[in-house]
Amino acid sequence: MNRVRKAVFPVAGLGTRFLPATKAQPKEMLPIVDKPLIQYAVEEAVAAGITELVFITGRNKRAIEDHFDTAHELEMELEAGGKTALLEVLHNAVPKGIHCIYIRQPAPLGLGHAVLCARPVIGNEPFAVLLADDLMDVEQSQKPVLAQMLDVYKEEGASVLAVQDVPREETRQYGIVSARPYKERLELVDGIVEKPQPDKAPSTLGVVGRYVLSNRIFDFLDSVGKGAGGEIQLTDGIAALMQHEKVMAYRFAGRRFDCGSKLGYLQATVAMGLKHPEMGDAFARYLDETR
Repeated sequence: MNRVRKAVFPVAGLGTRFLPATKAQPKEMLPIVDKPLIQYAVEEAVAAGITELVFITGRNKRAIEDHFDTAHELEMELEAGGKTALLEVLHNAVPKGIHCIYIRQPAPLGLGHAVLCARPVIGNEPFAVLLADDLMDVEQSQKPVLAQMLDVYKEEGASVLAVQDVPREETRQYGIVSARPYKERLELVDGIVEKPQPDKAPSTLGVVGRYVLSNRIFDFLDSVGKGAGGEIQLTDGIAALMQHEKVMAYRFAGRRFDCGSKLGYLQATVAMGLKHPEMGDAFARYLDETR
């Protein structure tokens, strides 16, 4: 079985829910305390052993490329000023041995199309997909969510979807699976539908922004055509894939923050602020004082 070395980050979306903040900057560059959303996803991937980061970009996304590029002038200034800690922070944005690849999505044709754009660099390997909108927080004793999923992939040799129960009234915001119990935290998917109305949803088990996928998904994404919203849906490709291979639904250990919503973004900011090594205690005292 091939090791999963590559991860795809679809970052071409417009981020309209955060206008006007996202008028001139990518939503993936919105900061949670002192790191942009996309960096949390990249750090999760790198911690799971991913070595090739494939960003599917669009117009006005240059800031993402700049963020993961070397800033020679800034580094020279920090070095001259003896600010070694900050210099180390910059270097750790993309550790040595990690390669960044940028592919332009020519038109906003959906998540499935964004993933399909990565086909030339993924080739015949399994790969991961991480959506930066979903910030995954785990306890110190837990593995990052993607690392948990790669353990499942190694054991089962099958595509893996991160899932969690969602309120029934919110099923129209998710890909929803129907699944059978299989092992602890793991279920065998027997159906998946994109954004069903609450009264039509087969369950309340929603797919959230982490996937480990067989490369065969590309064949199905290439042929499924447009689905919900007139876009090429990753969900439809997975539905076709599961007719030929088993697909697993994994109830991950950890907490997901939906940073594609303003409330989720604020919740993530508070949670990460409280965990921050430099200011967490002071921030907690401030919150206590304002209650």
